Amino acid sequence: VQLMESGGGSVQTGGSLRLSCEASGITDIFGCMAWFRQAPGKQRERVATVESGGATTYSDSVKERVTVTRENAKNTLFLQMNNLEAQDTAMYYCAASLSTNPCRSVHFLMGYWGEGTMVTVAS
Repeated sequence: VQLMESGGGSVQTGGSLRLSCEASGITDIFGCMAWFRQAPGKQRERVATVESGGATTYSDSVKERVTVTRENAKNTLFLQMNNLEAQDTAMYYCAASLSTNPCRSVHFLMGYWGEGTMVTVAS
C-alpha cells in the first residue's frame, strides 16, 4: 500500500492550498484517513480526520480554516486550507487505517503513511 501526497507549495499569508492524497495497492476502503503535519523542531500534530462514513475531526489550530474530504471509492483524501498563516508551515502527511479507531482516538495508530508534502506560508 502506498499513499502519495501532492499539492504542497509556497503561498503568502492568507492564501489557500488544496492537498491531495492518493492510495494505491489496496482495494479495501480505509475506515479512517487523516492529515498530520510536523513543523521543524515541533511534534507531529493531527490536523484532520475523516471516517469512511463521513464523520470528521479537526485540530483547534486549523478549525474554521480547513476542510477535509475524501472519495471512498478511490481512497483519495483532500485537505482544503484557506487563510493560511505562517504557523501552518510544515510537512503535511497523509495517513490511513482500515479501522475507524484511529479517527476516534489518538491512542490508536494509523497503519499507512505517505512521504509528505511541504507547505510553506510566507508572511
